[in-house]
Amino acid sequence: MLNKIKVLSAALALTLGSQLTLANQAVNSLEAKSTAESIQKGMDISLKTKTVDQGWQDFTADMLMVLRNSQGQESVREVKMKSLEQLDDGDKSLTVFNKPRDVKGTAFLSYSHAVGADDQWLYLPSLKRVKRIASNNKSGPFMGSEFSFEDLSSFEIKKYSYNYLGEEKLSDKFLTGAQIELDTYKVEQVPTDKSSGYSKRIVWIDKDEYRIVKVEFYDRKKSLLKTLSYQNFKLYLGKYWRANTSKMVNHQSGKETELQWNNYNFQTGLAESDFSKTALKRGR
Repeated sequence: MLNKIKVLSAALALTLGSQLTLANQAVNSLEAKSTAESIQKGMDISLKTKTVDQGWQDFTADMLMVLRNSQGQESVREVKMKSLEQLDDGDKSLTVFNKPRDVKGTAFLSYSHAVGADDQWLYLPSLKRVKRIASNNKSGPFMGSEFSFEDLSSFEIKKYSYNYLGEEKLSDKFLTGAQIELDTYKVEQVPTDKSSGYSKRIVWIDKDEYRIVKVEFYDRKKSLLKTLSYQNFKLYLGKYWRANTSKMVNHQSGKETELQWNNYNFQTGLAESDFSKTALKRGR
């Protein structure tokens, strides 16, 4: 009798063990499916932000760069920017400083790439030479601002891995300067480039127009470093949204940089030659 009880107990234990194993496998399978779906959805939403903004060809714009230190003291720089769309690669851009006198003629040329390291050069008129920005130096500050050289590259889908974090109502002054509540997608984007200055960034994307309205940047120690917010959007050519104001706040230093954009002109006929190293030295 005792032997039969032992046999039954062993059989019951095996049955329960098998059921637990199957249950764990089912849970793991659901978790894997959920993770895969989050990755795909995060990538799909991020891709949509890029595809809805394609076809603008080129643009020029004027910009005021306002630097504020932790005490609120300001310095202002006048900048001219032009950009050339590259449908088969990352975009090209040329940024030229016009004022004040100590930075006049300083120019920055950037060739973003869909895959691999971007090419970037800085022309310093005081030295009359072009300095190439090395890949491992692109996390450094751009012209003393809270934007890094890395921040100035166009967004390229293959340079990140993705995770969809959900939906969130974002309350801020994003469209006309009025206080509104905006429905957004929230996506985690992790750089694939090991030399990136960021461990990840969290992006809030307007559900209606697929505009990026807010970005949080986390440093290599995974601490919140900076927040970039976009305000006062304006529609151009009936399709392309641009923020008239973008503000980068450094939470670790207390400094911030505000970019105030105006005089956008699209499809002006810019050519590849307008984005050469010769154009960089000319500063126009």
